[in-house]
Amino acid sequence: MNFSEVFKQSNQLCKVSPDGKYLATCVQYRLVVRDFNSLQIVHLYTCLDPVMHMEWSSDSLFILCAMYKRGLVQVWSLEQPDWHCKIDEGSIGLVSSRWSPDGRHILNTTEFNLRVTVWSLCTKAVSYIKYPKACQKGVDFTADGRYMALAERRECKDYISVFVCDDWHLLRHFESETQDLAGLEWSPNCCVLAVWDNCLEYKILLYSLDGRLLSSYSAYEWSLGIKSVAWSPSSQFLAVGSYDEKVRILNHITWKKITEFEHPATIINTKAVVFKEVEKRPVVGSEDLSIHQLTVDNSLFSTQSKYEITQLPAQVPVIKPDPDRANPKIGISALAFSADNRFLATKNDNMPQSLWVWDMQRLSLLAVLEQTAPVRCFVWDPRRPRLALCTGNTKVYLWSPAGCVSVNVPVEGMDPVSPQFLCVIIKQ
Repeated sequence: MNFSEVFKQSNQLCKVSPDGKYLATCVQYRLVVRDFNSLQIVHLYTCLDPVMHMEWSSDSLFILCAMYKRGLVQVWSLEQPDWHCKIDEGSIGLVSSRWSPDGRHILNTTEFNLRVTVWSLCTKAVSYIKYPKACQKGVDFTADGRYMALAERRECKDYISVFVCDDWHLLRHFESETQDLAGLEWSPNCCVLAVWDNCLEYKILLYSLDGRLLSSYSAYEWSLGIKSVAWSPSSQFLAVGSYDEKVRILNHITWKKITEFEHPATIINTKAVVFKEVEKRPVVGSEDLSIHQLTVDNSLFSTQSKYEITQLPAQVPVIKPDPDRANPKIGISALAFSADNRFLATKNDNMPQSLWVWDMQRLSLLAVLEQTAPVRCFVWDPRRPRLALCTGNTKVYLWSPAGCVSVNVPVEGMDPVSPQFLCVIIKQ
C-alpha cells in the first residue's frame, strides 16, 4: 500500500468527490480541493465561519459548506471558481443542510424543525415544507433521485409525505401506523419504503410508493425494540437489528422473517473463524537509540499487530450495560451489506471490540474479528467483497474471504487520540 503525506482537517470533514477525481478537506474557515491522483491543490476557498458540514453535489461540480452557528450555507463551483452562492436562513436558524439528488437544489432544515426550505441554484426559487419531524432519519431519496420521502409530525400523529423532486410537488400524503416514528429508508429498487418505530416499540412497516401498507413486522413486545435497519443492495433482504442482540432478516416476497442472527458470548460454530488481534511492541536495542532516530523515526516505538486464529469454542469480550443510564450500550447499532449481497457485517454494542461477518448464501456466521480496542466504524469496498474497519489508533484493518490484515498508517510523531485531526490517503 502507498500512503500520502498527512493533511490537516477539522471536524472530520474529508470527502472524495463522487466521480473520484477530487479530494475536499475543511480546515476551520478554509475549503481545500485537491486532485485525487496528484494530491496537488487545485482550488482554495475561504468561508465566512468555521465549516460544520461539507458535502459534494452528485455530479462533483459543486461543494456545499454549512455553518450552523451562523445559519449560513455557502456553495462553491469547481468549473467557475469565481462563482459562489450564499444562503442565509436568518433568525430562524439552521440545524442541517444537504443536496438533492440532482445537485441543483439544497434542502435546509431550520431550528426546532419548523420547516424544510428547498433552494434552487438554477432558478433561485424557494419552496417550503412544513412540519418535518425531528428523528434519526426523517428524509430519504430514492436511488434514482425521482422521489423524496419526508417524515412529518402533525397533531401528535406521524405522517409521511412523498414529493416529486423535479418540481417538489406533493405526490402522496398518508398517516403512518407508528407511535413515534424513528426513521425511514427507501429500498434500492425504489419500490418499497421501510418505516420503523422508536426503540420503545418493535414495529417496522413496509409501504409502497402510493402509500399502501404492504406489511408490518413485530418480533416482540414490552421491551426495547429496533436499533438499526439496512437494505441489501438487491432489495431482496431487509436486516433489522434490535436491542435483544439479534439481527432478523426479512424477505422481499412475504416480508416475513427467514432467519435471525444471534451474537452469543461463546462461539461454538465450527464453520466460523475467529480472528483475534494480537499486539506486539518491537524490542529496541541500545544501538538503535540514536538521537536522530529518537527525533525522526517514531516507528521504533510503534506497536505492531497481527491476527491470530482462535480455537473454538471462543469467548467474546462482553461489557455489561448500565441499566440506570439512558441509551444503554447494548444491541445491534450498525449493519452493512457487501456490494455483491454475499456478506453482512454487524456490530453489537455490548461487544464493542468485535465485528461479526455473516454469509448470506448459507445464512450463517462466517467470521468474527476481535480487536484490542472498540470498533469505531466499518465500511465495505464498493467493488469487491472486502471490509475495512478502524478503532481510533494508527491502523486500518481489512477483512476479505481470504483472511485479515492489519495495516499500520505512518503518522509520524502524532498521538492517535490527539485533538488535531489528520487525513491520510491510502492507495493500492
